[in-house]
Amino acid sequence: MPKLKSKPFEISVTGSFYSLLLPEDIIQPFLEKKLKRVKVKASFDGKTLDFHGAIQKRKGLHYMMFGKRYQRELGVFPNDYFQLQFFEDDSKYGVEMPEELDAVLLSDYEAFQIFESFTAGKKRGIIYMISRYKNSQTRIDKSILMCENLKRGVRHSPDLLKKI
Repeated sequence: MPKLKSKPFEISVTGSFYSLLLPEDIIQPFLEKKLKRVKVKASFDGKTLDFHGAIQKRKGLHYMMFGKRYQRELGVFPNDYFQLQFFEDDSKYGVEMPEELDAVLLSDYEAFQIFESFTAGKKRGIIYMISRYKNSQTRIDKSILMCENLKRGVRHSPDLLKKI
């Protein structure tokens, strides 16, 4: 069965300057399939940015966060119109898993079991913590440290990457 995708559409950053007010006709097919997490392709002035996002509902309207980091990467400012397109997210965690973290978790069954026991949001948070490091060796080192801390009983996210 083909994966769901939207047509490309124009949008601008609104409100708090970190969110996007989503058109109902665009997101309705995703909501009907109970898909609240989507892959997103943003385009502006010859640049493209791919990321994972969550469709959130507030006061009867649907939004998606689009923080300063994404705005900077794409080169958009509040009130600039740019193009978005949504795709069905078929990733296991709702975000791309760094190869280094995946390899370390696969090599440490006890830490993997603890990681898998977390909520989907906590898993994504951990994945984001590791993926923010640009250097592959740093991602490996932080993944190993995180696994050791999990096995020591550390569960508070900010403490997972601290040496104990």
